[in-house]
Amino acid sequence: MKSIEKHYEYAKEYYAGIGIDTDKVLSKLEKIPLSIHCWQGDDVAGFEESGDAPGGGILATGNFKGRARNLTELQQDIEKAFSLIPGAKKINLHPIYGDFKGNKVDRNEIAIEHFKSWADWAESNSAGIDFNPTPFSHRLAESGYTLSSKDKNIRDFWIEHTKRCREISNYFGSRLKKPCIFNIWIQDGSKDITLSKLEHRLILKESLDEVFSVKYPECNVLDSLESKLFGLASESYVVGSHEFYLAYAVKNNKLITFDTGHFHPTELVSDKIPAVLPYIKGIMLHLSRGIRWDSDHVTILSDEVINIMREIVIADAISKVYIGTDFFDASINRIGAWVTGARAVIKALLFAMLEPVSLIKKYEDSGQLFARLGLLEDTKTMPFGTVWNFYCNLQDTPQDIAWIDEVFKYEKKVLDARI
Repeated sequence: MKSIEKHYEYAKEYYAGIGIDTDKVLSKLEKIPLSIHCWQGDDVAGFEESGDAPGGGILATGNFKGRARNLTELQQDIEKAFSLIPGAKKINLHPIYGDFKGNKVDRNEIAIEHFKSWADWAESNSAGIDFNPTPFSHRLAESGYTLSSKDKNIRDFWIEHTKRCREISNYFGSRLKKPCIFNIWIQDGSKDITLSKLEHRLILKESLDEVFSVKYPECNVLDSLESKLFGLASESYVVGSHEFYLAYAVKNNKLITFDTGHFHPTELVSDKIPAVLPYIKGIMLHLSRGIRWDSDHVTILSDEVINIMREIVIADAISKVYIGTDFFDASINRIGAWVTGARAVIKALLFAMLEPVSLIKKYEDSGQLFARLGLLEDTKTMPFGTVWNFYCNLQDTPQDIAWIDEVFKYEKKVLDARI
């Protein structure tokens, strides 16, 4: 303990020399919630008992021991992950994780009653909740089209599902007194050449208009739209493209969701943030790690994740950008994956908040560009890690390296017993 505090006092003095008050930074950081996705815990399987044959699903690679098989186990695993992640937190849910109590409830029949226990859990864990519709892994998703389907029966089913999800989101926001980000991502698209691109997008526009026709207080729910460049079985055409959703969001005063694995490998989300901030209501971030054509690897402390946080801090847009994770890896310990990704995101945000932005901008504005570049380089070796470990200590979470042993203990005590 004394060693941590001693090292922190050195780092505090160091950063003060370049105009950074580390105490104020940590006080601000602890209030910024990280929205952590629930589906890392069970490989996006959910707990439905609808009897429907899955279709248009999402694949998690691997079969590591101890997957959460029910609501109790999932919440137990999330609580363990939360205990190893410092700062404020939200849990991001899909409706397939409802508390259905063994009953068959199709997705156009979900209701607030199926999620009251999640609100109870969130209250007891001082967490907020974000929510998404689940238009995949269902018999009415097998065609590859849901909200943009030409089949009115299919389309109406998913419209009803999405409207009910928004109603539940409003309940979460009202109950927990924390805005629920209601995020729409749909799988819709085609594996090969498609002639009806405009037609499907016009249908999707009409579906979204109907979904959003019900108005809820923004203090309870904020709507967001998530695009994707391509996905499995939609390599040629995705209805909900970046351009489509961005235009819709700007016109209809909605948030836009940037998933860092949903763009071409050479595209940088960090460049998109300052480009859209002047026009958009807000941004939801789903931070994952794209590798070639796969989008959902565990987030790490990469240059791009740091640059994303840097753009948010430079723009003073913390109140306008909502930060979350979105990955699923079943080839490794699932709790370890959660914690690795979440801690990397918070580290990146802290790193950005500790940069002497005013001094760097002073160099930039005066044309001293070598100094701008030089100081950006020097920030990489500043005592950031010391501030991070002190922050973990303040938050009663393990420091770096120490948290890994905690996951091993949980694996031996809890996950091994599930085999």
